[in-house]
Amino acid sequence: MTVPSFVLLGTAPGGARRGRLLTAHGPVETPAFMPVATHGSVKGVTPAQLAELGAGMILSNAYHLAQRPGVDVVRALGGVHGLLGWPGPILTDSGGYQIFSLTGLVKVVDDGVHFRSHVDGSKGFLRPEDVIRVQEDLGVDVAMSLDECVAGDAGPARVAAALARTTAWAARGLAARRRPDMALFGIVQGGFDVARRAESAADLVGLGFDGYAVGGLSVGEPPEETRRIAAASARLLPPDRPRYLMGMGTPRDLLTSVGMGYDLFDCVLPTRNGRNGMLFTRDGKLMIRNARHAQDGAPVDPACTCYTCRHFSRGALRHLAMAKEMLGAQLATLHNLHFYLELMRTIRADLDAGTFPTRSVAAAGAWAS
Repeated sequence: MTVPSFVLLGTAPGGARRGRLLTAHGPVETPAFMPVATHGSVKGVTPAQLAELGAGMILSNAYHLAQRPGVDVVRALGGVHGLLGWPGPILTDSGGYQIFSLTGLVKVVDDGVHFRSHVDGSKGFLRPEDVIRVQEDLGVDVAMSLDECVAGDAGPARVAAALARTTAWAARGLAARRRPDMALFGIVQGGFDVARRAESAADLVGLGFDGYAVGGLSVGEPPEETRRIAAASARLLPPDRPRYLMGMGTPRDLLTSVGMGYDLFDCVLPTRNGRNGMLFTRDGKLMIRNARHAQDGAPVDPACTCYTCRHFSRGALRHLAMAKEMLGAQLATLHNLHFYLELMRTIRADLDAGTFPTRSVAAAGAWAS
């Protein structure tokens, strides 16, 4: 098989898919959750630990790496794989969401994005062609087109303008692509209007990308709106290409979205929440700083096989969290990533056995409802 390419191994009656994404740095079994390394590391976790946890592909951010340490520095250090110390596949977001999140530091025009660096305040201009060049120079396995993400309460005219720019930028980025071994995904936008989403998907599919992402969700809308648009968007995408639902989500979101037919996911929840003392368990959230855990000698989850649960009690974890010891945040992050990645392993096994979502729902526990 050539790389990049996607092999659809099977589809469950409800639409959930089992697949394999082939990249220059190895295969990714799908559905897959990607731990987030925005600035070049999954906070508090070494690459060896990520491999032990079973991570298949890591997500980083081209905009942030271009700002610091800079593309030339990354190249000198062996590319993004050398910087991260990760030999497996790496996907980078283009910076479209950062345009949305750094409001006040950017000005969007049809030709690209004027921005002021959040690192040193310097002025810059980013064209869709620049975004592709940066990702190619970083050496990523899967790159994303530049898109314009709008707020959840954006009006129809604003949504239409952002959609038109996203399509035009996608075409320009695709034309600028030079590395045949790098997959390039287009990003479907269109706000919360299914007709606009259909227009965006048709435009991007017509251009012909290696995969398709659905963006512009989880921007302040109610969860039911997220699910409505995600479900409608999945049905608009070709079955022979990987589908990436950006920024998802909770374990329930993963279960639901796999059922819609999505293949790739990312979210900061397991790492960020771990650092803040919230652990994912089959019984729901466990707030490790609560006083009731002070003398609790039980692990976070007696059935969990992660390093944290095999070696540390709730009481010990609470002490580390209250003392603000770095180890406490690291152990919580390891547990949460194990919970997410074990759920994805169960989902894939469930799909292979033709039993999805029976075992997956049991693995998610309270998060399934």
